[in-house]
Amino acid sequence: MSDSVTLKWGDKTFELPLIEGTEGEKAIDISKLRQTTGLVTMDPGFANTGSCQSAITFMDGEKGILRYRGYPIEQLAEHSTFREVAYLLIHGKLPTAKEITRFSVLLNDHSLVHEDMRTFFESFPRQSHPMGILSSMVNALKSFYPYLEGAEEEIESTVTRLISKVRTLAAMSYKISRGHLVVYPRPDLSYCENFLNMMFDSPVRPYEIDPDIVQALSVFLILHADHEQNCSTSAVRVVGSGRVNLYAAISAGIAALWGPLHGGANQKVIEMLTDIANGRMTVKEAVHRAKDKEDPFRLMGFGHRVYKTYDPRTRIMKKMYDKLLNKLRIKDPLLNIAAELEEIALKDPYFIDYHLYPNVDFYSGMVLRTIGIPTSMFTVMFAIGRLPGWIAQWKESMDDPNWRISRPRQVYTGSALRDYVPMEDRGGEHKTIPLRQSA
Repeated sequence: MSDSVTLKWGDKTFELPLIEGTEGEKAIDISKLRQTTGLVTMDPGFANTGSCQSAITFMDGEKGILRYRGYPIEQLAEHSTFREVAYLLIHGKLPTAKEITRFSVLLNDHSLVHEDMRTFFESFPRQSHPMGILSSMVNALKSFYPYLEGAEEEIESTVTRLISKVRTLAAMSYKISRGHLVVYPRPDLSYCENFLNMMFDSPVRPYEIDPDIVQALSVFLILHADHEQNCSTSAVRVVGSGRVNLYAAISAGIAALWGPLHGGANQKVIEMLTDIANGRMTVKEAVHRAKDKEDPFRLMGFGHRVYKTYDPRTRIMKKMYDKLLNKLRIKDPLLNIAAELEEIALKDPYFIDYHLYPNVDFYSGMVLRTIGIPTSMFTVMFAIGRLPGWIAQWKESMDDPNWRISRPRQVYTGSALRDYVPMEDRGGEHKTIPLRQSA
């Protein structure tokens, strides 16, 4: 098979290199296209453009495959912990017992945040969205922990500091928003146990740690830990390409994740199901509106930009949801609505033809709701899970010998060259309004 692709333009012929990944993915290398031909490519949304070569995550949307560093997501969700997956993504290998112990110690050592940061929390307006607060607070970490040198030990310290403190910041923001006492992390609890305890423990009702809830949270975080070059990950890489500090790059990722078409989708799922439960629309009306191309309404939690079959994470998340419901015996009014919508999506020709299968957001929101996480915190939970992936992607881009600052091209469609027209010659619609003279 040829290792190049031939491009013909007029009477000229150009050879473009062909790159192949370890899983057989092929890409046309156009890095010298403009230099060679004077042309650029046009790809709105970059759906057909590879921005980098990466050894972190592999996904096949047509076959429903997701792997971290070669390990199937199904195996990691069943056998691993979030700490172990975070280590795997960042370091490229599963940790030994000694390495995970050291990693856990660092997470514990860095779990506290500077007390002065509480002033920041209390200065935000009460109605501020937690994602806006989290993005600002992560950026502010640079002021409290300014050292990020090239030494491996310092980078390791900064990475674990960020993973640990984001969890603490998220729990603090929830407690302060409710006017409750802040609960500090405990050295005897695991990563997920600590987060749940910081969220829900109180002097009048000590939080009882349930291992099934801990597992559900761990699986949620694992499923969201990385997902190739999505919107927020691309934001981290693009901002990081300017050689900003890690905190600033992650803050950009959090801001990108905030959107309802990305990390905010799980929150929108619950809001949609709640609207149906409250009688604002029926399931049939929601499905009908989703099929109407003239209606801006979207059926949240269905379809995916990459997956053209069942999202592999959805099956895992649904299994955790069923397990929690059976154990906790929760009667959730949204459950039947969600089940009815899923049944329609799996049978309706319209949904099948357009590959609108339930995605991970559809059931992840239900799992978080069952755990007790408030809807406004759903996207924050996504950010906590995605953090190791962002860090791994940032680190990989920093170590890339072929690094270049991100600088996309464009096709200009504005006015052609024109001369400047003095104000008095611009016509009646551009009359000068005299300024009022001060007394």
